This record gives sequence, C-alpha cells and structure tokens, in this order.
Amino acid sequence: MRYPIEPFRIKVVEPIELPTLEERERLLKDAKYNIFKIPSQKVFVDLLTDSGTGALSQRQWAAMMEADESYAGSRSWFRLKKAIENFTGYEDPIPVHQGRAAEKLIASIFLHEGAGVASNTLFDTTRGNFLSVGARIYDLPTPEANDLSSDYPFKGNVDLNRLGELLKENRIKLIVMVLTNNTGGGQPVDLDNLKEAYALAQKYGVPLIIDACRISENAFFVKRRNPKYANWSLREIVLESFRHSDGAFMSGKKDGLSNMGGFLVLRDEKKRMRAKELLILWEGFIHYGGLSGRDMESFAVGLEESLDETYLEHRTGQVAYLTERIKEIGWNVMWPPGGHAVYVEVRDTLQHIPREKFPAHSLVVELYRRGAVRTVEVGSLMFKEAARYEFVRFAIPRRMYTRSHLDHVIDVMGEIYDDRVSLVGYRITYEPPYLRHFLAELEPAP
Repeated sequence: MRYPIEPFRIKVVEPIELPTLEERERLLKDAKYNIFKIPSQKVFVDLLTDSGTGALSQRQWAAMMEADESYAGSRSWFRLKKAIENFTGYEDPIPVHQGRAAEKLIASIFLHEGAGVASNTLFDTTRGNFLSVGARIYDLPTPEANDLSSDYPFKGNVDLNRLGELLKENRIKLIVMVLTNNTGGGQPVDLDNLKEAYALAQKYGVPLIIDACRISENAFFVKRRNPKYANWSLREIVLESFRHSDGAFMSGKKDGLSNMGGFLVLRDEKKRMRAKELLILWEGFIHYGGLSGRDMESFAVGLEESLDETYLEHRTGQVAYLTERIKEIGWNVMWPPGGHAVYVEVRDTLQHIPREKFPAHSLVVELYRRGAVRTVEVGSLMFKEAARYEFVRFAIPRRMYTRSHLDHVIDVMGEIYDDRVSLVGYRITYEPPYLRHFLAELEPAP
C-alpha cells in the first residue's frame, strides 16, 4: 500500500538518539534483558505501547493552559464530564488516572473468589486485577481468530456459542468486551457481535462491561468492514456500542489521545455510588480521580479528536503499512491489519526456540540489540499458560512517528529474518506473582 499522508504538520520536535551497538549490549545486560527497564532516551523507535505516548494537538495544549486545579468542583472536571457524557451516552461518569484504576474498582465491586469472567480476551492489567481477587478468567475469542492469515474482518469478536454455554451453566458473573481486542492481535469487534453478546447477558442477568480504550478505532473498522454501518457516523457507532452495555471503562491514554486519564461509567446507581466511595479511598475526590486539571482538559479535547475520520485513516494506515512490509519480509503477522499495532507471531519463524524459552521475547531483545527498537512480548512471558500466541506487538504511538521511522523498523526486521537461526531463547531468573513481564529478570538460555 501507499504510505498514508500525515493529516498534520510538525510544530515541535524532540531529538532522539541511536545508541551504539556496544551501548545497546550493555543496556540489555544491565536491564536483565527486560526491555521495560531500558531508559527511553536510549530507544530510537519506541513501539512498546501506544498508551499515553502520542503527540498532543494544538487544541489540547491550548486547553491545558485554561486548566483549573481546584480540588473540588473545578471547571476542568465539568468540561471532562460533559465530554465523557457526549462520547458515551452515560451520565455521572467517574474519573480515574488511567484504565487499571477502573479495573481495580470493577474487580472490587463485581467480583470475588471463584467468580467467572468471560471476555473476547482480557489484556494483562485487567487480567491481573481480576485474578488478584480470585476471579476465574474465560477467554472466548471467535474461532475465526485461529487462522492468522485469513481475511476475516472481525477477529476480535467473542465466541457467542461458548459464551452462551457458560452463561447457561451459571459460571459467569461478569462479561468484559474489549474494543478493539488487544491481546487478540488488535482486531476489531463487530457491532453486531457486541449486540448479540449483550442480548445473551441480559437473558441471563449478567452485567456486560466494555473496555473502551480503543473504541474509536473499533468504530472506524465497523464502518469500513460492515456494510450495514457504512453510512453511520463514527459517533453514532460509538454511542450504539455503549448502549449495548451495563457499564464501561476507558484508558484515556489510548483513544482519549491524552498522556494520562480514564473513566468508569455504570448504569447501576448502587454500584456507581460504591465506586465513588472506593475512588476517594484509592484515587482522589470524585471531581478529579487522580487527574490534574491539565490532564482533564487534554482528555476532554482528545475524546472529540479521536472521532476524526481523517486522523483514523492515517493512524490505521500506518499500522497497515508496517504490517504489510513486515509480512513481505516473511514474518507471520495477524491479518488483516488492526487499529493500533502490528502483531508478529514467531513460533514458525523461530521454531528452534521452544515455547518455554520465550521465542517472542527473543525477537524483542534482538530488535533492541540491532536497531534500538523497543517492542513488547504478548505471549508466554506475559500470559503464561493462558497465552494463545507467541506475539511480538509493535504498538504505534499516535501522531508521532513518520515513514522513515517505520522504514527503520522494517529494515531491522529484514536483517533479523535473514539471521533468525542465530537467535537464542531466555529463561527467567526472577518473577513477581502478578504481571511478571513488567519486573521479570532474564538471561540467555541457548
């Protein structure tokens, strides 16, 4: 495909550095081969995450200058409140500093030891918060997601047959639909699939919550890939999505286009009040929830800007460009391209590295060693036995990198592919009980 033209001009620049090979080798050893521990100034192209890492717009910077930092009743909160209500159709939103704070509230209010949670596939922090209260996780991705190379347009869907069976057996206390499906390769969820899942939830009296962190990107794919919604606006698709839920939470660091922020919305008034009580204990007062006034102003503007189709055309175009070029090299990728990241599945390409030696993490380390490119493993290191794939995720920050940066990544991936048999596996020398990939220490395990 032709590289998408940027619908913006660059106004401020930040110098970046390409460390020497010797320095990169030293940094990897010092970090115990955990890429999270590499200093950001020593990363040339940082595709670790798209969470809070994008560039802010001139409207966001201008709004931040008008921020009100009052503890209670600040005008910045009321601007954000109105923006969330317009975006979701829900009233009385609860602000949080980022998505995982809302996940903790949900875990405390809805779940308990042994409670079943069904999802199209939970991501790492959601899974960690739910497991920490003893919940049981049932990932139910659509069967079409098993074929990475097919053109099936909505591989983020939930398996409705399996969901119905578990609900009938009374094993599920909460359903979480992740839009888009991050762990499942950044793939979108069809609005019709969400509607059917919500109908099942209502039939069995089980609440359905949306993880809405990339709901604008999801709406863009619904509009493009489901002819039924081709003439709908993105706002209409987003609002229709929220209508088919009993609540939602969002990290504003994704489709909020902000560096910090999030919210929780709930239809049940009693649960909403309980969430506010816990918010004050853990995050802050209900008019800021751990956010500064500047964060709230940026987030309010970002929610509106995330529905700009021109912006989304460029954003998804960047992902498609990088996906196609990496696929052409010979790597296996999740296809069709998703909304925020490229997902490379390494089991076949690095088949000489057994799964217990983390082949995807091997590629992550090699990308930094050869090109100072930072990515993240989404496989056995992150999810242990729950991992369905051995993915390396290349998450593209919003409105930040140019074609030249992505071409550098492509060049490094080509070099590694040609020399792939030289890659070695890794073993863990330390791991925490939850979310081990953040703090784990590793060493080569040839």
